[in-house]
Amino acid sequence: MSTSIAEVTRADRDLAALSVLALLTTGPRHPYDIHRFVVETRKDFVKGAPRSIYHAVERLEKAHLIEPLGSEQEGGRPERTVFSLTEAGRADVRRRVALLLSSPRTDRTETVAALSFLGILGRESALAALWARVGALDAATQVLAADLSAAEGVPEILLVEAEFERRMIEAERTWFDDLIVRLESGTLPWVPSDSWE
Repeated sequence: MSTSIAEVTRADRDLAALSVLALLTTGPRHPYDIHRFVVETRKDFVKGAPRSIYHAVERLEKAHLIEPLGSEQEGGRPERTVFSLTEAGRADVRRRVALLLSSPRTDRTETVAALSFLGILGRESALAALWARVGALDAATQVLAADLSAAEGVPEILLVEAEFERRMIEAERTWFDDLIVRLESGTLPWVPSDSWE
């Protein structure tokens, strides 16, 4: 499963930042609203919220991927800065989601996060990323099969972890293949990110 791992950077795997960028595709929000959405929609892959969300907002603003629009205040609540995506931020979130979808990794949390924001890509881009993932999974299966074949004569008990990994990759490939079929056939209706809420 290491086909594309080198291409995925630590910043690409920052799931709090990914969530901030993804949720801003639906329109301007303040960090507390992003936190509330993460909690309500059970985006459990965002660890350390709300602090991680506020830190992500700071990093993304410094990187010019988001920008402050102003502030709002409701009742006696504190004043909150509202942020929106920049064009660079919009391009970056699509790149991150596509990269995490197309690159099988041992940390399934990143896959769950990318699937959670699939609608950001647009249907055709999402399908392209999913097909790339299926290709990478096929390549990983072939490598493991070759490794197992080359281990002829090694007691089977010493190879059970490789067999487990091969079966897990095959199961993941089957699941993604089914997702592709459902998206292509329309049995899984496409809902773009701008209609989330």
